[in-house]
Amino acid sequence: MEKFDVTVIGSGPGGYIAAIRCAQLGMKTAIIERYNVLGGTCLNVGCIPSKALLDSSEHYHNATHNFKEHGIDVKEIKVNLAQMIKRKGEVVKATTDGINFLMKKNKITVYNGHGSFVNKNTIEVTAADGKKQQIETAKSIIATGSKPSSLPGINIDKKRVITSTEALNLTEVPKQLIIIGGGVIGLELGSVYARLGAKVSVVEFTDGIIGTMDKGLGKELQKVLKKEGFEFYFKHKVTGVTNSGKEVVVTADNEKGEKVEFKGDYCLVAVGRRPYTDNLGLDKAGVKMDNRNRVEVDDHLQTNVPGIYAIGDVIKGAMLAHKAEEEGVFVAETMAGQKPHINYNLIPGVVYTWPEVAAVGFTEEQLKEQGKKYKTGSFPFKASGRARASMDLDGFVKVLADAETDEILGVHIIGPRAADMIAEGVVAMEYRASAEDIARMSHAHPTFTEAMKEACLDATEKRALNM
Repeated sequence: MEKFDVTVIGSGPGGYIAAIRCAQLGMKTAIIERYNVLGGTCLNVGCIPSKALLDSSEHYHNATHNFKEHGIDVKEIKVNLAQMIKRKGEVVKATTDGINFLMKKNKITVYNGHGSFVNKNTIEVTAADGKKQQIETAKSIIATGSKPSSLPGINIDKKRVITSTEALNLTEVPKQLIIIGGGVIGLELGSVYARLGAKVSVVEFTDGIIGTMDKGLGKELQKVLKKEGFEFYFKHKVTGVTNSGKEVVVTADNEKGEKVEFKGDYCLVAVGRRPYTDNLGLDKAGVKMDNRNRVEVDDHLQTNVPGIYAIGDVIKGAMLAHKAEEEGVFVAETMAGQKPHINYNLIPGVVYTWPEVAAVGFTEEQLKEQGKKYKTGSFPFKASGRARASMDLDGFVKVLADAETDEILGVHIIGPRAADMIAEGVVAMEYRASAEDIARMSHAHPTFTEAMKEACLDATEKRALNM
C-alpha cells in the first residue's frame, strides 16, 4: 500500500483547496474523487455552470429588454439553448482542467473512485470498473459535499421532475416551470429560464423567499422577480408531484388548508441539500454522526477520531463553497501546528439573480432577537449616478451598526454587482470598522460602491449626501 501523510476524500472546493494547502505545507497528499472529473458539485453541476447560464441568459434579457433604450437596435433575437449549454460545458471543462493542473503542480496523487474507510488509517478506493485498491494514511479529511434533497412522496425522475443538476442541461426552454422552494438554487435557475421565456411559479412553504437572509432583501428581490414574470405561492405545503409524460402536476395545501394544483412541463425540486456521507465506511473508522447525517466535529474540525477531520457541506453550517475552502485551509494549517481562525459570522452569502443579493454579518431580525441596540443606514441604487448610467436602478445597500460604538454589525445589499461589493463589508467587519470609518473613505466616482459609503453616512447621523 502506498502511504500518505494526509488523504482528502472529495475534490470539491473544500477538498481540492485542502489538498493544495496540505501539499504547500510539506505533507505527502492524496485526493480521492468518485467521479472521473475533479471539482465536485460546485465546479461541475453547481456554482460555475449555473453562473455561466445566468450570464448567458442575462445577455439575452438585456438584448430583448434594454438594448433599444441604450440605442442598440437588434433584430430577430432568438434563444440558442444548445449553444448556451455548450458554452456552459466549455466553462466547466476549462475550470476542472485547471484543477487537474493544480494537482500536478503541487504533486498531489489523484485517485478516481469511491473512497471508504477500512479503518482509521486505511482507505479503500473502488474504481468505476469495480477494481479496488487500498492506501494507508496518517490523517484524513472528509470533504464529500452534499446532494440535492427532496420531499416525502416526490419521485425525482430526472426527466420532468428534476433537480438543479438536470436543470443545467435542459434541451428546451420550459413553457411553465414550477419550482418547489424559494431558496437560492431555485431562484437562480428560475431566473435563467424566466429570462429565456419560461413562466415560473415558485411554491414555498414559508412566508417569503431567501429566508436565511435579511427580510428586506427577500421582499425587494420578490418585487423585482415579479416584474420578470415570476409568480409566488407562499405558505403552501407540497403534498405530491406526478408526471404524466408531457405534464407535471404539483399538489399542495395552501394557507387555508385547501388543496391546490400547479401544472407545468417541468418541476424543479429545490428544497435544499443533504450531506453526502453515504457508504464512506465512517462506522468502520468509528466516526460519529449527528441526527441530520452530518459528521460531528470539534472547534478544530476534527472528528471524535484523532487524525480524521471533516469540512464543508458534510458538517454543520452554511453549505457554501467559500466556507468549505476556508475550512480546508484551516484544517491543513491546524495539522501543521499553526493557529488559524475562521469567523463564521463573516462568511458572506450571495444570490446570483439580477440584481444580485449579498449579505454578511447579522440580519436585522437577529439583532432584534439578541436585544441588541443598533442603527440602520440605507441607500437606494436609483440615487446612484453609476446605476442610472447602467439602468440598474433596483435595490439598495443597508448597513447595520452598533447604536453606541458605531461598529458595523451587518451589511445587506441587493443591486448590481452585489456579489463583488460585499467584500468591502467583509473587510470592514473583519477589522471591526465603524460606519464612520467607511463613510470617511474615498470611494471612486462614479461606482456602485459609493452606495456603501452613502449607506454608512446614513447610519452615522443620517447624513447621506446624495439622498
